[in-house]
Amino acid sequence: MTLLIIADLNHNILQSATRHAVTAASQIGGEIHVLVAGHNCGDAAKQAAGIAGVSKVLVADAPQFANALAENAAPLIASLAKNYSHVLATATSAAKDIMPRAAALLDVSQVSEIVLVVSADTFVRPIYAGNALETVQSSDTVKMITVRQTAFAPAQDGGNAAIENTTATGDAGLSEFVSVTESKSERPELTSARIVVAGGRGFGSAENFKKLEVLAHMLGAAIGASRAAVDAGYVPNDYQVGQTGKVVAPDLYIAIGISGAIQHLAGMKDSKVIVAINKDENAPIFELADYGLVGEWQTVLPELEKLLG
Repeated sequence: MTLLIIADLNHNILQSATRHAVTAASQIGGEIHVLVAGHNCGDAAKQAAGIAGVSKVLVADAPQFANALAENAAPLIASLAKNYSHVLATATSAAKDIMPRAAALLDVSQVSEIVLVVSADTFVRPIYAGNALETVQSSDTVKMITVRQTAFAPAQDGGNAAIENTTATGDAGLSEFVSVTESKSERPELTSARIVVAGGRGFGSAENFKKLEVLAHMLGAAIGASRAAVDAGYVPNDYQVGQTGKVVAPDLYIAIGISGAIQHLAGMKDSKVIVAINKDENAPIFELADYGLVGEWQTVLPELEKLLG
């Protein structure tokens, strides 16, 4: 049994998401290969070769793979998949675009966002916004799987895998990369931060929401937001935590002015310690929180900052 991991790259840098998929693959068992598809991606291939448990790194280095266009990546994965029992990727935004297309080309079903490996063909995944768990058994010859990052620890360094080039599929000509606008931040990346400070619609405005930055700076935390805060225009989409945003599981999650809609809870309920601050003592988030404080953010934030200072 041999498994293929689809590496997650950003500007030809191997992302930590890849390591979580390697851990899931190691729990399935078998030989683990990693596919690095990009352009001028030799350094990323070397990084992948250094992950413990990886025995081979396949490199598809060509211009059409430079920006992870799903229309070009999916045929490549489908062409390689016949040599593997499982194909896995962490459920990042890119993988959610690429993997279903590759599964369709192979005429197999995808098992999405697994949180537990039961056996080589049986997996557990959340459904109904994380309110229930479903056990899925796949009989497909090639099992296409995406992995929920927060459910598997990242694989560590210590490997020395062989690196070899693989035949690249051509440009499908179905899409074209135009541009990307990235937000710049000195704060930790939201999905990998140890501490997350999140705000909701209760802040009332984008100007008020910025007041979270002082607390986040003092804690070395990433800043998150509820969908309501994002929809209201307080912060960009990449701050959103929830079922349709990012799934996080930090050591400490501080939710301020967030009522606790099911959609939001699905994205942060696996946090180790949850602190909720809300003026409504009946807010649903208090049912999930380890610690709760009823109060207005205008009063609580300055007091927290004073204590931390």
